[in-house]
Amino acid sequence: MQLYNTLSAEERAELIEQAGKQRLTLSFYAYAKIEDPKQFRDNLFVAWNALDALGRTYVAKEGINAQMSVPAENFEAFRETLQAYDFIRDIRLNVAVEQDDYSFLKLTVKVRDKIVADGLNDDTFDITNIGGHLKAAEFNQILEDPNTIVVDFRNHYESEIGHFKGAITPDVETFRESLPIINEQLKNHKEDKNLVMYCTGGIRCEKASAYFKHQGFKNVFQLEGGIINYAKQIKEENLESKFIGKNFVFDHRLGERITDDIVSQCHQCGKPCDNHTNCENEGCHLLFIQCDECKVVMENCCSSECQEIIQMSLVDQVKLRRGKQVGNKVFRKGKSENLKFKHSGELSGVAVAVARKPSDIRQKIKVKKILLGKAEHYYVKAHVGLFIIENHELNVGDTILISGPTTGNEEFILQKMLVNGTENTTAKKGEKVTFEVPFRIRLSDKLYTVLS
Repeated sequence: MQLYNTLSAEERAELIEQAGKQRLTLSFYAYAKIEDPKQFRDNLFVAWNALDALGRTYVAKEGINAQMSVPAENFEAFRETLQAYDFIRDIRLNVAVEQDDYSFLKLTVKVRDKIVADGLNDDTFDITNIGGHLKAAEFNQILEDPNTIVVDFRNHYESEIGHFKGAITPDVETFRESLPIINEQLKNHKEDKNLVMYCTGGIRCEKASAYFKHQGFKNVFQLEGGIINYAKQIKEENLESKFIGKNFVFDHRLGERITDDIVSQCHQCGKPCDNHTNCENEGCHLLFIQCDECKVVMENCCSSECQEIIQMSLVDQVKLRRGKQVGNKVFRKGKSENLKFKHSGELSGVAVAVARKPSDIRQKIKVKKILLGKAEHYYVKAHVGLFIIENHELNVGDTILISGPTTGNEEFILQKMLVNGTENTTAKKGEKVTFEVPFRIRLSDKLYTVLS
């Protein structure tokens, strides 16, 4: 019985492209007592894998937290897999505002101690005594009350690109950090204020609302279904959006637009921008905001130091990372001295620009093609790419396509190449080829020949 992934992310992306079918990105969560999380996890994996469902799910004795990508044609079958369990039967599935067929490229279902790392001792308070749920219209109404305090329970890199106007946006990197900060900041308003909270999909507020009621806050409310559900409701009911900007999401998209307002800046040049990037240096992977111009100049890197590192050979890059601690101490979330225009903490509700209509940068080129091999190296100064031919043949004069998540789809006619170091007109399976490439390529890029 298969209980793990057998395909790489690149192979899965290729299958999704070949299938050419729409996928839906969705999320759901539920707090419940699960006696055997391991067996529950295995059952889910088997059922979801059969439906070609992808995504990241955490299971614990306290419940489930799932972000998924499901073929649209299998949506009802996916919902049916949830009906077998009382605590998630007929649960609300938060379908994303913006869809991307490549939002998740693997199916991961993990057993953890908690479905959200909150740092709380659940035995010290009643986690079922939660705050009142507010739908979008009710949420908008309570925000107008001068006795309302609205709190963003997301992290600084999430709230920076979008938030509710007038919200308290703690300068924190984790959910657990925000709880004591908010408790201390609002300790004098436990009786006289409405404590209204929101997060991405509602899961953090579910636990936080019970915690703050335990701390003595009398009027505690939470946005039902989080920002994702709010965006859906304001569209369906033609309501004013009190949320401004983009909603950060934890999949390949890194954000979905709620309003056309841009409220943040490129962290490198200061230009209005709300698109996140992970630093190209595998030993850094800093999450930061980067505009298209800086992407080109900095080659998706957060600093000149990282830019120099990605031009090294893969072997040398691995040597640099050897012995370093992993996790949050390496893979930071938007905090670096190199980021001159980073904002966090108290954020403005004023837009700095209006977003252009998005072009589909992931639109796939509908051409018939044959996979030849993959990139092994890129010689920056010479603008030369090294590839290994794994299938079929490559010939001078062929129209070739180089494709990858960052590179996109680049097509041109091959004029000249070296095969195993010698100029030749044909390369066969197993041979190494080098040729000039008029753009930077990455190790994840695939090489195709385009059929006429």
